[in-house]
Amino acid sequence: MPDPTAPFLPPARPTTCAAFIAMCGPRLWQRRMADIAARARAGQRSGRALLHRHAMELAIDRQASAASPAANQPATAERRVAGMAAEAVATYATLSPAGRARLRARLHAALAGTDTLAPLLHLFRTAALQRFRGFTVRHDGLEDGTPHDLLIARAGSTAEIACDTISAEEGRDVRRGAWVDLVDLVDPDLQTWLAAHPGRYLLKLTLPQGLRADAAGLANLHARIRAMLAGQRRADHDEAAVLRLDPLMLAGAQLAGHAVAQPGLIGSLRREFGAEANLSVTTAGGGVFVLAARAARADEVAVAIRRRLAAIAPLRLSGTRPGILAMFIEDTDRTEWRALRERLELEGETRQFLAHPSARGVVAVTCASRLELLGAAVPDAAPDGEVRFRNPAHPAAKAAGLAPAVLSSL
Repeated sequence: MPDPTAPFLPPARPTTCAAFIAMCGPRLWQRRMADIAARARAGQRSGRALLHRHAMELAIDRQASAASPAANQPATAERRVAGMAAEAVATYATLSPAGRARLRARLHAALAGTDTLAPLLHLFRTAALQRFRGFTVRHDGLEDGTPHDLLIARAGSTAEIACDTISAEEGRDVRRGAWVDLVDLVDPDLQTWLAAHPGRYLLKLTLPQGLRADAAGLANLHARIRAMLAGQRRADHDEAAVLRLDPLMLAGAQLAGHAVAQPGLIGSLRREFGAEANLSVTTAGGGVFVLAARAARADEVAVAIRRRLAAIAPLRLSGTRPGILAMFIEDTDRTEWRALRERLELEGETRQFLAHPSARGVVAVTCASRLELLGAAVPDAAPDGEVRFRNPAHPAAKAAGLAPAVLSSL
């Protein structure tokens, strides 16, 4: 059955994902899968985060390896991934030899290090979405090596589209990736503490200088926590971190008895410390140890997006045609993505960019997260598959031919 949430993506046949892997190179793909599996074993929480980050690659691999696709119907999200893979395979077949070489190079880069396929699949999803809206689409970036990726045309109007990616981590002082690494380091010490001191504990960390995926910085903070526990001290502070250990007492939290329901506890903690707090729960027997960390200032994800828009606009668009910046916002979750839209932070910062001289050639900005790529249901995902902001000052803002791609969605 076709996915009703993604009518613009081509149908994914049983051989689609295998063809995508062949396009990438089977040996490279196998090495990548082995590398992901090895890195996922490095730590419990960091491993889960890594598997989530590479969920699209893993979905393609599962579907390509399925012995009987008819007996193992993929979930909606996996069908969406297969649809994007199908778009990539279909595009590859139409490219010139030079275009194919560029696409293979981009695939190889996406399958190396900490990169993922998500930004590249965002490109192919964007192309499919615009074609569904009635545009003809040409992959200028792949065919000709232009700074922009796509050239779209409809009813006599044309526009360039530059697809770009920014991680929400760029707007956080306390990076979530660094946080899960820290918790994996500290967890054995908390288990030991709970074995010797059964009870309910809360260690609050305020990090004025933030937290980055820096081995030395993580090791130093880990050592401070270990020393604090070993000395049974309730507080430790300097300019980099303020640590305070208290009994865990939360209004409405069911902490009596030996069993603790983590989802309910996390919900209580979230209400207590807010959406931006980084939380972790360690249990042992009847004991509970909660870590709660915050930066000294609020996250500025929308501000980071605005800065990225200003940086890429003069580099990715020619200025000779209307330009659309199609942003993929990586490393954000449902709660944060919804809040960015509902609190109008995304709109406010994007419109501030559109009013700046650096946006003179930009007719619209679109934003999408993994929720839109994977077809999650409203209200978490944007109803139209993306959030769009039109630049009313651009001469082509009211061009009827461009309307489906540029009209504001809010």
